[in-house]
Formats: sequence, structure tokens, C-alpha cells
Amino acid sequence: MNNNNTSFELVIVIPCFNEEKRLPVVKYTHFLSTNKKVFLCFVNDGSSDKTNDVVLQIKNKFQKNVHLLSLDKNLGKAAAVKAGINYCQQHFTYQKIAYLDADLATSLEECYEISLQIKNEVVVAFGSRIQKIDTFIDRKKFRFLIGRIIATFISMQLQLKVYDTQCGCKIFDKNAADTIFKDNFISKWLFDVEIFHRLIQMYGKENMPNICREIPLKKWIDVDESSVKMSYFFKLWIDLMAIKKKYQS
Repeated sequence: MNNNNTSFELVIVIPCFNEEKRLPVVKYTHFLSTNKKVFLCFVNDGSSDKTNDVVLQIKNKFQKNVHLLSLDKNLGKAAAVKAGINYCQQHFTYQKIAYLDADLATSLEECYEISLQIKNEVVVAFGSRIQKIDTFIDRKKFRFLIGRIIATFISMQLQLKVYDTQCGCKIFDKNAADTIFKDNFISKWLFDVEIFHRLIQMYGKENMPNICREIPLKKWIDVDESSVKMSYFFKLWIDLMAIKKKYQS
């Protein structure tokens, strides 16, 4: 599929692994019906269920705004996102590119709203699951507690005051994304941390407050049956140390 003759304001890459029962087709359909300048690239990461069939239901209704990229085997979220972004770089014309979790824990509408922050010197904006009185963040308590422990160590490693590096909603200026997603990532799930390390290398730590925007999400819903198993909690420390070793100056 070649959409080089069509200019999109925003491309959203959506990694999928066994999402047959989790893809909210109605939400995708509603969004695409009213947002013609947004393009969705689904990346089927070697699913063993009927994820392809469900995505094709969406694609068949919105041929000009949906693409399905299928990987032969499961490579993990990092590789799936990278594959999707690299594919879009080669085939489509756009201003900004994002990645978003397939279950739409963060909505497409809010992803688009956050993308509006990408302007002037700001090259990356991302959602943050900050619980405030005026937000609705539905997160299981044990995942919240473990997440805060992990986030604290990540912030210390990066030496940045970032609250939520792991939220699955991030948007990039096209030129920044071309560099960030050029090389492979060490970790399948902690690749977000590597993204921040690469941004620091590209722009300098002192400029991070100028080129980044961390936006508190208005709504985020913890969907059951996450692809990330709780047992990964023990392995992620090995990944985090490997990332630190690679990027430490």
C-alpha cells in the first residue's frame, strides 16, 4: 500500500499481539470516521489468534487511513513499534508519529490531543498516568505500586524528573523519530527508557525540559490480561542495568 500522495497530520503505530478479544473495534471506527488526517498502522506481532481478521474489519471500512503490517513471528513490543515506524517512514507522508497500546487504555482522541503539543522546539510529547482530582486513572493497586517503584529507579537512572516513562502513548516529530527508531532496542518492554536515553544523546540533558512535554492523561483504564506478565518484574532489573551500561557516559 502506498499513500505517498496523501499527507497525514499524525500517524499512530499500534502494536498488536493476540488482541482478537481486546481490540475495541467500535472505538477505532468512531475515531476514524471523524479524523481523516490521522493514519493508523497496526503491527500484528506474530499473533496466534485472529488479530489479523479483526484489524481487517477496521481496514476494510477505512482503506485510506489504515494499514496492517504483519510480522512472521512474535518479536516483542519494542521490535513491533520499531517495525511499524520504520515502515511508515518509507511509505507514508506525515508530520508526527506516535505509538499507542492496542487496547486503547489511552484513547485515540487523547493521543491526538497530546500530539498538538509537538510544535516549535518540542519534538516529543507523552501521556503520564498521574492521579489527580480532575483525572480518571483506573489502575490496579498492585500494578500502581510496582509501577511507582520501577518509575522511581528509572527517573534516578535517567537523572530526569519524569513521572511516567512507561505509559504507552508517545508522540514524536518525524525527524526525531527517524533517528530514535533507527537502531534496535535492548529490551522488549523497557525500550521507552532507551528512547529517553537517545533523546538525551541527541539534544542534551539540559535541553530535555525544552524538547519534551509530559502531559497528565485525563483518562486511562487498566485493561485486563496485559501482554506484560508480572513475572517480568524480576527480569526488568537486568534489562535496566543493561540499558544503563550501554548509555552511561
